[in-house]
Amino acid sequence: MPQIRPITDLRNTNEISDLAHAKKEPIFITKNGYGDLVVMSIETFDSMLADRELDAAIAEAEAEYTSDDLLIDAREALSSLKRKHFGK
Repeated sequence: MPQIRPITDLRNTNEISDLAHAKKEPIFITKNGYGDLVVMSIETFDSMLADRELDAAIAEAEAEYTSDDLLIDAREALSSLKRKHFGK
């Protein structure tokens, strides 16, 4: 469940830091009842970036797969490479 805290809780930085590291998820900070900031540990941020990069790479591969009309069977490709490089 997401952590939602009022902006006044930022006065106690140690508590917010401990919470961010313990929960390993973003903490949403509100101001006057509305969303204002997001605070998270560096480890959580790095993990989110890595996930985002992986998702982007998968999406790129899927787009390339669907747009490319030339598909080669893996067994045929390996056989061709063996014949070409090893004469088998």
